[in-house]
Amino acid sequence: MRKAQAKKIPLSPDSKYNDILVTRFINNIMLSGKKSVATKLFYEALDKVTKKASEDGYEVWKKALNNVSPSVEVRSRRIGGATFQIPTEVRPDRKISLSIKWIVRYSRDRHAKTMADRLCDEIIAASKGEGASFKKKEDTHRMAEANKAFSHFKI
Repeated sequence: MRKAQAKKIPLSPDSKYNDILVTRFINNIMLSGKKSVATKLFYEALDKVTKKASEDGYEVWKKALNNVSPSVEVRSRRIGGATFQIPTEVRPDRKISLSIKWIVRYSRDRHAKTMADRLCDEIIAASKGEGASFKKKEDTHRMAEANKAFSHFKI
């Protein structure tokens, strides 16, 4: 028998934008429990986005998150000895989680001097519908489209 599902710990909104989504993003940037470093990085990146894109950095970041969040993904399911990739809709909470993880991951892979620069470049690219994180979303959608034939095996 499975244990009870873990309770979600409510996050406190950040101090600058008063947004829980920003706190989630900062928590994903954070390494080794260094939240103050992650917070500084994020705010610095948004300031750089404001300068580069000549728009409000917070709005560009929100647009980037929306552009990167996937609507369908594939899940593996074993049926009769064969494993099928079955396309399924993504829950709203998971959409946000995936988009945050992808932006942070692919900004770490970029080649720039500081993490704030990398994050800034990835956010701008994602808001324009470019960059590695946006490509990941496109690949996920393409994969789901290719396996549409197995959608009747819904999980």
